[in-house]
Amino acid sequence: MFKNFRPLGDRVLIKRVEDESKTEGGIIIPDAAKEKAQTAEVIAVGPGRYDAQGKLIPMNVKIGDLVYFGKYSGTEVDDEHLIIREEEILGIIEK
Repeated sequence: MFKNFRPLGDRVLIKRVEDESKTEGGIIIPDAAKEKAQTAEVIAVGPGRYDAQGKLIPMNVKIGDLVYFGKYSGTEVDDEHLIIREEEILGIIEK
């Protein structure tokens, strides 16, 4: 569905990555008790935003990055995908 999708401006299309359903102690968390994941993989990236002088500021994230974002960030497209602004990304998770 999103193969030919290119976000505009400083927007990013991300796909949620499911967190572990088991705690470190071995307790399995049921689906009904889980919150939605706040980690995601970047699927598509816009060109960036323009500053006051009209200069393009490139994006800091790229396709394939694993990112952490705020709980109430972005616009949900479906159960797995969101479109968020780059400023709503809290950080990139290094592999």
